[in-house]
Amino acid sequence: MRIGIDATCWQNTRGYGRHARGLLSKLVRIDNANQYVFLVDSEPDVWSLPAEAEVRLIRNSLPTAVASSANGHRPVLDIWKMSRALSAREFDLLLFPTIYSYVPIYSRAKKVVMIHDIIAETYPDLTVPRTAARLFWNSKVALGRWQADAIVTVSEYSRKGILNHFKTAPERVFVVGEASDSIFQVLDDPQPSVRLLTLGISPNVRSVVYVGGFGPHKNLDVLLTAFAALALQREFADVILIMVGEYEKEVFHSSFQTLKKQVQKLGLANRVIFTGYLTDGDLVILLNLATVLALPSMMEGFGLPAIEAAACGCPVIATKASPLPDLLGEGGLYIDPTDVHDLERVLNRVLMSEELRQRMRRAGVAAASLLTWDAAANQLVQVLNQVAMT
Repeated sequence: MRIGIDATCWQNTRGYGRHARGLLSKLVRIDNANQYVFLVDSEPDVWSLPAEAEVRLIRNSLPTAVASSANGHRPVLDIWKMSRALSAREFDLLLFPTIYSYVPIYSRAKKVVMIHDIIAETYPDLTVPRTAARLFWNSKVALGRWQADAIVTVSEYSRKGILNHFKTAPERVFVVGEASDSIFQVLDDPQPSVRLLTLGISPNVRSVVYVGGFGPHKNLDVLLTAFAALALQREFADVILIMVGEYEKEVFHSSFQTLKKQVQKLGLANRVIFTGYLTDGDLVILLNLATVLALPSMMEGFGLPAIEAAACGCPVIATKASPLPDLLGEGGLYIDPTDVHDLERVLNRVLMSEELRQRMRRAGVAAASLLTWDAAANQLVQVLNQVAMT
């Protein structure tokens, strides 16, 4: 088969981009039976595209990763150009790694569309608050589901959500998992990089780390409130909260400014560090140094930062509204994201017990090692072949 892939999310620094790079790079390396064409709308700068695939540049006025923002929209001409390129008769099958970048297709090619989660549908006010943007999102998702011959999602948790919310036929929805990249591993002697030292992060200070975006659904106001309660206690006088994620060039709905004000109001200015975007190299070191990672989101379709942390030997506290209890098992402790006291209690428990942290480290590393991009890519190949034969 000749398979066209919408790779316009390749340069995205958030979960969509990380997922696409990890999965698609492995896909084209293990599948020699099919030909893959990556269609992109911007020149790759940071992350190079795999040499095993043909790459085709569609010159748009704005890259999709920038245009498809919470406060904007893709120009109609750009949508048409990408739609025309993907609808070319040469393709037997089309793959969209995320519904986020979906465009209408006018060909008989089979279509596989990935819907990572139903967060925007469950919490629209927290993710797509503007009416016009929400209407555009809902229309795009509806069209993508209607045109798709198969829908792929990243966890059984998300699959159940898709089936329940959209009332989709179960035989049309498949699970293709995720994994941490090989760089995420336990280091023998982790030492802060120059970047981390510049941020004020030293190896001998206990830290609670958050990694991800700053959208309201990430529930970070609850994390700050729980941390503020701990910060008042003498036994936690040395603990800092490190919040990792892009906030200057964020295209998704963000509550970063509100969170900054909350930090000031709670008197935590000298206890909370916003790092901005970190390279994977810096992030690996940070996760090796961290005491615990906290992911208190209202919902996670997969929760890749938690898997990456576990692979680095970092204990995890995560939301129950996710597949993480099944994926990490005893490598994590799981909280009700609406209960600030639950989060405070579990943070207290992990920070106070070295024995507990050691057990969580061992279990987390073992659990993360079972998740690989090779396995995910093989799952996807099976889906593509099955769709092609129907």
